[in-house]
Amino acid sequence: MGRLVSVNVGMPKNVPWRDKTVYTGIWKTPVDGPAMVRRLNIDGDGQGDLGGHGGEQRAVMVYQTESYDFWRSYLGRDDLEPGHFGENFTVSGLADSQVCIGDRYRIGDAEFEVTQPRVTCFRVGLRLHEPEMPNLLVSQRRPGFYFRVITEGEVRAGDEIVRTRPGRHQLSVADVDALLYLPNRNGEQLRKIVDVPALSPGWQQSFRDMLAAHETSAAPPAGVAPGWNGFRPLRVSATRRETPQVLSMRLVADDHSPLPPPLPGQYLTVRIPGAGEPTPLRSYSLSGDPAAGDYRISVKREDHGLVSRWLHDHVKPGSVVEAAAPRGDFYLTEGSNPVVLISAGIGITPVLAMLHSLSAARSGRHVWWLHTTRNRETQAFADEVTTLIESLPHARTLVSYTQQQGRLDRPAIAALSLPPDAAAYLCGPTQFMTDMRQNLTASGLDPARIHSELFGALPPINPGIVDVAARRPPHQPAGTPGTGPSITFSRSGLTVNWSPEYGNILDLAEACDVPSRFSCRSGVCHMCETGVVAGKATYVEAPLEKPDDATVLICSAAPETDLVLDL
Repeated sequence: MGRLVSVNVGMPKNVPWRDKTVYTGIWKTPVDGPAMVRRLNIDGDGQGDLGGHGGEQRAVMVYQTESYDFWRSYLGRDDLEPGHFGENFTVSGLADSQVCIGDRYRIGDAEFEVTQPRVTCFRVGLRLHEPEMPNLLVSQRRPGFYFRVITEGEVRAGDEIVRTRPGRHQLSVADVDALLYLPNRNGEQLRKIVDVPALSPGWQQSFRDMLAAHETSAAPPAGVAPGWNGFRPLRVSATRRETPQVLSMRLVADDHSPLPPPLPGQYLTVRIPGAGEPTPLRSYSLSGDPAAGDYRISVKREDHGLVSRWLHDHVKPGSVVEAAAPRGDFYLTEGSNPVVLISAGIGITPVLAMLHSLSAARSGRHVWWLHTTRNRETQAFADEVTTLIESLPHARTLVSYTQQQGRLDRPAIAALSLPPDAAAYLCGPTQFMTDMRQNLTASGLDPARIHSELFGALPPINPGIVDVAARRPPHQPAGTPGTGPSITFSRSGLTVNWSPEYGNILDLAEACDVPSRFSCRSGVCHMCETGVVAGKATYVEAPLEKPDDATVLICSAAPETDLVLDL
């Protein structure tokens, strides 16, 4: 039997952190007397980031006095009091190694159900002035856990905690936390945890994905892992002008050996010697048949595009570019369900490679080809697309000319009667993809089956940071330039020399206003995992589980050599 030692609440507030402001509710203080627990909150309590905290599945955070004793000794701290770990309930007797997902408890007039371990968020480190705290909570197997409120009611310090029902399969909070964040996962535990209905939906999905990977194979599908490390020279074997503004070029290996086949939809990151100083990098979708043995990229000339103008004006058969191996998570997956390929303008290139792949396989899948362009003169690959569509037994096409018909809108999508199990692949301007995603969802497609490509910087994920929108475009960091290895943020088009004044690559990216993604900032959650196009990084803080060599956790790493990142 346990006991409720303290009830702690606090409303979100703005807290200065480095040169930023964090909106957070992690500052909790004890309540005197009874407190009313409701479905989403305790009266007087709130969360700043509802994407990662709060809500029905995370209504009440629980932490133990025994863990407080452990951390006082481990950290050499004598200032830790109830609420310091952001918990609503400070309890005794409910150890993470004994409490199980799905267990139900009666406290005072209320009843609760255990839904998941604590979210590994950097704000617990901010609260405790211990940046590595998210890592430590997992590695020392003392995360704490969340309650869902089954029955609302009053609670107060001193109430007994009585278990009213055990959870299915009796998997402890500590074991489930380790199953998500630590290596050497147990397949039997994975099969059991996805069968625990009390587990919160987000953790359920993560474990389903892990189980699918575990049961199919540990090896990635062919072509997902880069075909070579770093950059290699590729020679232009031929060029073709598809329209006055679009130039295609075929790239071959110097020794004429077949190049590793990409997945249909992947892109090539190329470095163009002679186009500028430092040598600029750009990424272009592979637009040809993935099984051709060579690569084709197709570049639209942009009036203010340094690289596109240079390529249109200078590239010819025999020219050499430097290319990293094909990469990208936007690619056609195998299956028998219908496929919808949607593009606008030069966004045609990755979905054209998908169409090539379907044609080469003599696919019997139902295929819809939906393309938007200004007029017939701007329509690249028209004859090629027609030939490919005619080779497929269940393919249909719709080309929209915006000068004549306007844009492809919701009624036009609805009129197609697309099957709800179709997989859709979108590429084009950002607003176009946003509109198409909304239109497809409104027509009944599963949002999880709608995939889109984005070459620019990915939208940042910076939980709790309130001034993200005020950031400038990526730029050199303030202060004395570094003298260490160069880091190229390829999506942002910025190259910066490393300086040891930055603790890790994520710190440098933030100093340059390069859009970044993070949650724990201590090598646990993998939110910051970034593709390594070329070069090597080394870990300054050991992550709990290292990713493969093709990626790096930038919150815990520094450059070992010159480095090109897919960021």
